[in-house]
Amino acid sequence: MVWSDLIGIEKLRIGELAEKTGITRRTIDYYTTLGLLQAERSASNYRYYSIEMIEKLRLIEEKKASGMSLEAIKKQFEEVQVEEVDIQELRLQMQYLEKEVTHLIEQINSEEKATQHNIKQKVSSESVALMQSLLLLIT
Repeated sequence: MVWSDLIGIEKLRIGELAEKTGITRRTIDYYTTLGLLQAERSASNYRYYSIEMIEKLRLIEEKKASGMSLEAIKKQFEEVQVEEVDIQELRLQMQYLEKEVTHLIEQINSEEKATQHNIKQKVSSESVALMQSLLLLIT
């Protein structure tokens, strides 16, 4: 079975996962017990594995073949997961800050307009005429 042949499958029961990957049900169950794989439980208590678990199984088998222990593999997966959470948290903070900056810019623009309006109201038409006359005399 070629890994790329599995595209389009969303959820697999343990037997289907074993059949499609060539890894025994017992091994998949063991990896699940260790926390290397995650499964969702259905109402009828079946375990369903997402398509991502196929890739994860491939990685586990690769790392095992290179001599890594299952504990080291698990630790490596956990570190990657923490990094992904940190990146996601940073993205959320950036979105919040972007909204905050946009809001502050809008406030500044509206305050500038309000200030201009206040100045215009304070300057009477007589004052404007007087300033224009003074400008004519100066130039």
